[in-house]
Amino acid sequence: MSIFKNKTFQIILSFILIIIVAVLGSIFVNIGMPFFNSLTKPSQWISNILIPIVWTIIYGLFAIVNFLWIKNDQFSLKIIVLMLINGFLNVLWTLCFFALKLLLFGNIVIILNLILGYVLILQILKRNKLYGYLLSIYPVWLSIATTLNLALWIIN
Repeated sequence: MSIFKNKTFQIILSFILIIIVAVLGSIFVNIGMPFFNSLTKPSQWISNILIPIVWTIIYGLFAIVNFLWIKNDQFSLKIIVLMLINGFLNVLWTLCFFALKLLLFGNIVIILNLILGYVLILQILKRNKLYGYLLSIYPVWLSIATTLNLALWIIN
């Protein structure tokens, strides 16, 4: 039996990948916080305390859904690829926007991430409605983040 067909390995790998995305994103955000704090914000802005809480919930939900999917042999290659692309885009956005201070490119990346986030959720909904509803916070949050990012780019 291949190690990649082992459910325990798949669950551990899934958790490790989610942690890598979360940690890299956090590192890039922390690097860019002085820059971010110097930007003029729109009058309608989300509390900085709320942002990491929502991302923690999102990553936690992805970990739970991935665990259940692997346990029940319900994963599809298409969904795995979409999750990997979304994770990569999440990291790329934090790198571009925060660490590299590239507001325009960061907006391009987050718009692409938003589109693929909705594609991901639609694919998940086709296979499992409950998981799709649980993870629907992800594209909703990306929609909010995209709006705020565009506002930052326009204002600054």
